[in-house]
Amino acid sequence: MKLRYLIVLAACIFSNITASAQNTAVANTPPMGWNSYNCFGSAVHEDEVKANADYMAKYLKPYGWQYIVVDFLWSYDNPQGSNIGNPFQKRLQDGSYIPWLTMDKWGRLTPQPNKFPSAFGGNGFKPLADYVHAQGLKFGIHVMRGIPRQAVWAKSPVKGVSGITADMIADTNSTCPWMNHMYGLDMKKPGAQEYLNSLLELYASWGVDFIKVDDLSRPYSAAEVEGYKKAIDQCGRPVAFSLSPGETPVSQAAHATKYANMWRMADDFWDNWKEVLHMFDYAKSWEGVGGPGHWPDCDMIQIGKLSKRGPVGVERYSRFTEDELYTHMTFWCIYRSPLMLGGNLPENRELELKLFTNNEVLATNQNGENPRQLYKKDGAMVWYSHVQGSKDLYVALFNIGEKAQNVSVDLAALGLKGKIKVRDLWKKQDIGAYKTNYQQNINIHGAALFRLSPAN
Repeated sequence: MKLRYLIVLAACIFSNITASAQNTAVANTPPMGWNSYNCFGSAVHEDEVKANADYMAKYLKPYGWQYIVVDFLWSYDNPQGSNIGNPFQKRLQDGSYIPWLTMDKWGRLTPQPNKFPSAFGGNGFKPLADYVHAQGLKFGIHVMRGIPRQAVWAKSPVKGVSGITADMIADTNSTCPWMNHMYGLDMKKPGAQEYLNSLLELYASWGVDFIKVDDLSRPYSAAEVEGYKKAIDQCGRPVAFSLSPGETPVSQAAHATKYANMWRMADDFWDNWKEVLHMFDYAKSWEGVGGPGHWPDCDMIQIGKLSKRGPVGVERYSRFTEDELYTHMTFWCIYRSPLMLGGNLPENRELELKLFTNNEVLATNQNGENPRQLYKKDGAMVWYSHVQGSKDLYVALFNIGEKAQNVSVDLAALGLKGKIKVRDLWKKQDIGAYKTNYQQNINIHGAALFRLSPAN
């Protein structure tokens, strides 16, 4: 009996260590990449994905950017140049649906060939993933939680298990409030896990490196989160797992940390200063949770050319002021959020390129440790993190008030003694050495980012 107990205990420990190692292997640092949603909505086409991959490979890859992610509704037919947000399916008298999403015989959605010509003939996303991989980048996709309603109507067989069809595993009471294409899965039903396994086997065969699963965090669907993670672990390919959208409940921090590589803290973030202020509060509530393999996600970076064909507002460059752009990028970096660019990269100007290619700033995101808020008061805020392998600190100063002001940091409050060297990371300049505090006058809604080092 004692030997049996020890064997079971060892197996549990090994399982937890294995899960942790798998998470860390694909997201040891916050993932950095591009996502099609903020500039194309559901209407991105293959040539546009390739153009963004080309840009990233040429200009951004040397700085650590690597993921190219096709966001939602890639199985839906958007004619070239069309604008569309969240199209609902209409149910016909016979119970079928229009528009009919592109789907294989196993009830698995596949890319719409009119949008992704290389998918024609059952190729799926493999040709596009191969193109991205040839650039030295990684390929990702967005998927909706659950199983297509049209697969339930068609009673599509579930691959890998005999006698089970889609209607037998769907939870028809579990639906998405903002898009009616899917039912949730009843993970207690035989065949539900096998369906998810078949999805990840398909994605792995395409060469997918990242999946963003939508309608999973609000409400938090723990059983399906675990189901996707099990399917990822058995698919034979390292795949980063992102939960979306927020607000993910902080009460689920332990579960999200165990099963996901990143999860949204808030609902969709857009280029509005009030949303930046809200994000600071969300981040504070998740303070101390992020680490190798599991990252609270501030959502995509609203910098560059946005909403070319929806989904929010008219086509534009980000509505943030230049100071707000620097605050946006600075906070995402000091907080160690995943960095997913939302603008159309080929239309970047010199300003966007400057914001995305400062290696000293990006190091705060990739090499910082344990980001914390030092204080937030009187329209000023300070965050800091530790520089791995040294006694240095990264420190970010924010003016969140409504007029220019001095923002200061008490060096003793950071645990620093003696002369402290200050380096401005955005300017890549050494500022000088200070003993008690450092302060800087910062524009309205602006930020500054520093590395502080003991002089000795």
